[in-house]
Amino acid sequence: MPTSLSVVVPCYRSQEMLPELHRRLTAALTPLADWFEILLVEDCGGDNTWDVIQALAAKDSRVRGIKLGRNYGQHNALLCGIRAARGNVIVTIDDDLQNPPEEIHKLLSRLEEGYDVVYGSPAKETHGFFRDMASRVTKLALQGAMGVESASKVSAFRVFHTRLRTAFENYRSPSVNIDVLLTWGTTRFSSVFVRQDDRLVGDSGYSLKKLINHAINMMTGFSVLPLQIASMLGLFFGSLGLLVLSYVVGRYLIFGSTVPGFTFLASIIAIFSGVQLFAMGIFGEYLARMHFRSMERPPYTTLAETAPIATTVQPESTHAG
Repeated sequence: MPTSLSVVVPCYRSQEMLPELHRRLTAALTPLADWFEILLVEDCGGDNTWDVIQALAAKDSRVRGIKLGRNYGQHNALLCGIRAARGNVIVTIDDDLQNPPEEIHKLLSRLEEGYDVVYGSPAKETHGFFRDMASRVTKLALQGAMGVESASKVSAFRVFHTRLRTAFENYRSPSVNIDVLLTWGTTRFSSVFVRQDDRLVGDSGYSLKKLINHAINMMTGFSVLPLQIASMLGLFFGSLGLLVLSYVVGRYLIFGSTVPGFTFLASIIAIFSGVQLFAMGIFGEYLARMHFRSMERPPYTTLAETAPIATTVQPESTHAG
């Protein structure tokens, strides 16, 4: 097991769940590492989550709180916490207790088998039909962006060696996906099945619409797949256009000029125009991302941190894992 652990938790409207999460995390982590810390990154949900984090940090020196300047999103909050982590292994887990902290030892055991990243994949999704379908679509998009088979097992419950963050230490784009960034540092991914519990309080912040937008952002932000799709569509309909032209010319040579067929011709023109507009939309999406990148907008900004309590800090290990 690792000598030091950093647990990063993105917090969004989780004031009622954090005390129980803290209790179960400390109980689960104590036998797993010589030293650990719990990083609670508050993503400006508009409730009293930050007050709860400050109270926990005041009572437990192993708790550190970071408050973001505004709501940036789950992965941006994770990036902030990952960069602040001091342990030699990082655990990421959601704040809703659907991934039980008691399952962390399974991921760490698999990590010791020589992998760099291990996901805790739920044996059965518990979000409902439409949410589960959207999650599957997102994972397919992620698999294209990551380029690894393990993308189908990706979840927010993951462990990885802290040294991997050096691969994306200079990343500054406001569009963040931690799983894609991890592929910049390694190809040694694995997963284990873990229990998934029902959410204790409130509803998930990820709606169907947000999951679909997340998939689109992932494909256009970290993959050229949409451009390849646009190229293939252009090739297909271009070939179809040549076939139609051959048919029209052949019919003219055999039967002469005929008025009928105007509807068919108009429909073909409409199809080609639609494909052109679709391709232009994809190009525009990439140009927009280049524009936002040129503005150098940060992926997150911090507003406050909890004051540290005097304690012995375990330095991050330089062991390569």
